[in-house]
Amino acid sequence: MNIIFSIDELEEVAQKIITKNPKKVILFHGEMGVGKTTLIKKLCKTLGVTGATSSPTFSLVNEYEASNNQLVYHFDFYRLNTEFEALDMGIDDYLYSGNWCFIEWAEKIPNLIPEAHSVITISLLPDGKRSLTLS
Repeated sequence: MNIIFSIDELEEVAQKIITKNPKKVILFHGEMGVGKTTLIKKLCKTLGVTGATSSPTFSLVNEYEASNNQLVYHFDFYRLNTEFEALDMGIDDYLYSGNWCFIEWAEKIPNLIPEAHSVITISLLPDGKRSLTLS
């Protein structure tokens, strides 16, 4: 799936992503500031998370509960130094829980990613819009 969108269309983009039935572990790739966290917030809302969402840059993972009691995990591994740090925090328990796992900076844990996953790549276009690919 390929989409070109502006930031004010994020709710529609999140809805389209969920209707494509991606794997529950989704890796987000893109430069700093391209909108990965903002998209994840909209995906959480689309899945029924009603509470506040934020970037887990310092905590590494934030856990949210959706209205159907489903859990959503948002990871930000930007500050991770080694894969061992992810193992120490119990990453396997999260990734194989069957819950949604949205992972920013997954390139920091390449050997820990489950085989069954989806990838969202976002890039900034010269006109300020974003290009998104879901694979």
